[in-house]
Amino acid sequence: MKAKHARRIAWAAGIGLSVATVSTALLMPEQFLQAEFARLRWLAGADVQSKIIANDPEYKWVYLQAGFADENSAQKPLIFLVHGYTGSKENWLPIMRELGKKYRVIAPDLPGWGETTRLENADYGVIAQSERLARFIESFNETPSILVGHSMGGHISGLLAAKKPALISKLVLMSAAGVEFEQNDFARSVLNGGNPFEVKTREQFHAQLRLVFSDAPPFVPWPFDEAMVQRRRKDASFEATVLDSIGRGAEVIALQSEMQKIKAPTLLLWCKDDRVIDVSSVPIFLAGITGSQALILEGCGHMPMMSKPKAVANGIENFLQP
Repeated sequence: MKAKHARRIAWAAGIGLSVATVSTALLMPEQFLQAEFARLRWLAGADVQSKIIANDPEYKWVYLQAGFADENSAQKPLIFLVHGYTGSKENWLPIMRELGKKYRVIAPDLPGWGETTRLENADYGVIAQSERLARFIESFNETPSILVGHSMGGHISGLLAAKKPALISKLVLMSAAGVEFEQNDFARSVLNGGNPFEVKTREQFHAQLRLVFSDAPPFVPWPFDEAMVQRRRKDASFEATVLDSIGRGAEVIALQSEMQKIKAPTLLLWCKDDRVIDVSSVPIFLAGITGSQALILEGCGHMPMMSKPKAVANGIENFLQP
């Protein structure tokens, strides 16, 4: 009888725990997402830092760093990673897990995005952001060995390298915006006033995943997808305003007229099947940036640092070699 009673108590406790877990997920899915980010930071050896820059005090920058923990970290090369449109510092965790073993790595949320300050009515186009990013990098009082920019972050990083050539030793433009390319469905939608990245529902969230991961979208179960949707729903107006600037405004191809000024050795890192920024951008960059080179990966889409983190890390490491 005692054994049967104990089993009933264990069964009831299990049901109670499951109900409590589901209830928490329904009411607070963000807590589950934060727990997952904490797990990924642990795997990458990364931690969250923040800073306010003296000559730009309106912004509190929040960023991830990895590779700073060991006693010889000061001798490690310094790498900055810059996310793209609707992205965040967490996009870089898979590659930070690889690069953090040999390098010091910093991945910020750009102003307006993620946990970094967003000011109402401020300009978050690529030119203004390149100036803010320059001040952020300068605040570390060390020339980074390499600056890596993805998509919109590539556009921003390229403009920074063109306007402040002494600040950047080497540059990686990954699936970068900023120049013309053969129009695809994504580009046509944006130019016609649409937003293929709009996320207000779980269906739209998973549609975006299918767009940017043309190989195999990562499995994002409930309640993690619901937490992401709630974030994106809150940011919908901000995202639309930024897209008007970077996708249809005067800054759409701002880098194309400036890239000839880039002096840093530059690697163009793309996925062949990118359905957002078509790989036809690469020849334009190669023609415009003296001495640039390209690495085209197979079997991935617009998010190579998440789809192919080891291949991307190897590409960056090889490029860093003298």
